[in-house]
Amino acid sequence: MSGYLPEPPFSHDSQASTGILLINLGTPEAPTGKALRPYLKQFLSDTRVIEIPKAIWWLILNGIILNTRPKQSAEKYASIWTKDGSPLLVNTRKQTALLKGLLGERGLRNVVVDYAMRYGNPSVESVITQMRAKGVDKLLVLPLYPQYAGSSSATALDEVFRVLMKLRNMPTLRTVRHFHDDPGYIDALAQQVQAHWQQNGRAQKLLMSFHGVPRFTLDKGDPYHCECLKTGRLLAERLGLTKEQYVISFQSRFGRAEWLQPYTSATFEQLGKQGCQSLDVICPGFVGDCLETLEEIAMEGKHTFQHAGGGEFRYIPCLNDSPHWIAALADLVEKNLQGWQEVIEQDATLRQQRAQALGASC
Repeated sequence: MSGYLPEPPFSHDSQASTGILLINLGTPEAPTGKALRPYLKQFLSDTRVIEIPKAIWWLILNGIILNTRPKQSAEKYASIWTKDGSPLLVNTRKQTALLKGLLGERGLRNVVVDYAMRYGNPSVESVITQMRAKGVDKLLVLPLYPQYAGSSSATALDEVFRVLMKLRNMPTLRTVRHFHDDPGYIDALAQQVQAHWQQNGRAQKLLMSFHGVPRFTLDKGDPYHCECLKTGRLLAERLGLTKEQYVISFQSRFGRAEWLQPYTSATFEQLGKQGCQSLDVICPGFVGDCLETLEEIAMEGKHTFQHAGGGEFRYIPCLNDSPHWIAALADLVEKNLQGWQEVIEQDATLRQQRAQALGASC
């Protein structure tokens, strides 16, 4: 019995397509402990995410974490859940639809645009299967993580490679490794901050909070820390800020190990104790609002800052469906598709000629 997934029906007159696959982290199906348990198990079982010996981690995960964390996480998700579902899912779906529309307006033909989640649904395998059924034989994969990390970008690509290993007839593949210093992405961030300032005025400081990772990953060669710092520097330069006017920190620490510092929670407390009268906060490492931005920063972060003595706290939303971001995303896609569209059109002509010659019988 073959170990490969079934191939979609083929005919010589079928038209090949280019696929653009956006991949985000994922989300539980509902803000409940029952829905959180399988989601967290899949996420926390990933050896890219948790670099602890498997036997030890299995005991910790199944004996402690999965018996306590689902309920705690469910309460957090419930506080930000929308009528349409998880904000991350809603934002990713909007970005995909808007990207597809803009690429169509720009004249890109035979392009299939879709999204998948690394953990949860829609799964990478199910979406790639659907794209193959639509004639996709060239696939561009774009993880929605601006800064590359082994625990985010790499594991998303791992999953794509695992799926492709199951295919008898693999598509041509291109991947976007990162876009932390892409001019369009930096400009979209700047536009988001400036729009906030125009409406609310500029705060005393701007804090840029990135998702954290264990400190040892930097020592072992992960470029994430450096790419976060570069994004922060480029955004500050684009906004005309001095070093005294902005702070870069790292959030979402998990476990007892040292993570990248300074920690966002500790920075909130420190700024509050220093009597910071107003603080603007943005999360450049997330292209769409989610649990980590809406609950951890906009809710918990505000409480920590103000409880420590800080003044006005203003969270600046992620890029979400900002026109500047969708345009930057389309630019990024087009840049990485260079040369493919010409090949697609040539293939279409050859397929038609071949079909006519064979009577489209095979």
